[in-house]
Amino acid sequence: MLTELRIQGLGVIADAAVTLGPGLTVVTGETGAGKTMVITGLQLLFGGRGDSSRVRPGTDRAWVEGRLRLDGGAAVDRAVEAGAEIDEDGSLLLARSVAADGRSRAYVGGRSVPLGVLAELAADVLAIHGQADQTRLLRPAEQRAALDRYAGAALAQALARYAAAYDDWQSTEADLLERTTNARALIDEADRLRGGVEQIDALDPQPGEDVALAEETSRLENAEVLQGSARQAHAVLAGDPGGDDPDVAALLGAARATLRIASEHDPTLAELAGRLAEAEYLLTDVAGDLASYAERVESDPARLAAVHERRAALGALLRRYADTLDGLLAWRDQSSRRLLQLDLSDEAIQVLTQRRDDVRRRAGEAAGDLSAARQ
Repeated sequence: MLTELRIQGLGVIADAAVTLGPGLTVVTGETGAGKTMVITGLQLLFGGRGDSSRVRPGTDRAWVEGRLRLDGGAAVDRAVEAGAEIDEDGSLLLARSVAADGRSRAYVGGRSVPLGVLAELAADVLAIHGQADQTRLLRPAEQRAALDRYAGAALAQALARYAAAYDDWQSTEADLLERTTNARALIDEADRLRGGVEQIDALDPQPGEDVALAEETSRLENAEVLQGSARQAHAVLAGDPGGDDPDVAALLGAARATLRIASEHDPTLAELAGRLAEAEYLLTDVAGDLASYAERVESDPARLAAVHERRAALGALLRRYADTLDGLLAWRDQSSRRLLQLDLSDEAIQVLTQRRDDVRRRAGEAAGDLSAARQ
């Protein structure tokens, strides 16, 4: 339903807005007040022909904006397909502009769309009743839908069962037709997908492996630098057995001992000495970790060559099938599912044919039930 309408620069209307509620809303006014322009604005908003002569003199364009509240259905699906965004409250913003030079633009959900999208939305939400015609009810589909709604819940259930059975039948029929008429193309597609899946499975990449391999490459290529840095930092913290320079641990110990002696005269220094002791413990842990790291990091040309080879193999797959490792794994899963749909064996065709016959029969039965309910 239309909940808001705003018209600017259209005929006699400079700028007018109205908020619409449930039920009947009546717009009244004297001759020339702009009632016809309201209808014209609605027609523009829902895909009607734009006439630049309707643009208010002194303005560069006419602008009509409306907000719809929709409960799903084909209208919402079509809007989303066109790139529109449904607001959090479930409403959809429409807009139409007609410039003084005749150019026209349509917008749905903040996106520029073809004018036909507005017309498609109008088919579901708008009916304009003139004095001599009612074009919406001239359409057989609208007549049937109106009668079905009048019939109530019992017919709605029969209609839903038929629609589901019909969709199942059509999708199965399309699948069978594709497999029997496009066999050569499907065989080629299956061969291509199967080859890619087999290549990926043979390499067996793991999520995040590309990042891990890049980090390992950096460590192996810079092993000597990393080891030297760790040893130098360890010597600064814990001391070098062959050096004369004082280390941080010794300096911290000396500072703590000095404060402990002086704390006899001021307890404040005892607290500071305790904090230095904590720093010593932390320093000792870091020094130990640095020593372990220096022992663990070493140059390994064989491992580096293996890592380079693995990264090259991954890179070849990424260049062919996806931009990222996550995308490559997703392509593998999607291709595996597609391969299950590309079975062209006689047995698969026979099974699919039988399924087509079954769902077609069920659709026919559902159609009979629906026709009986409509009597």
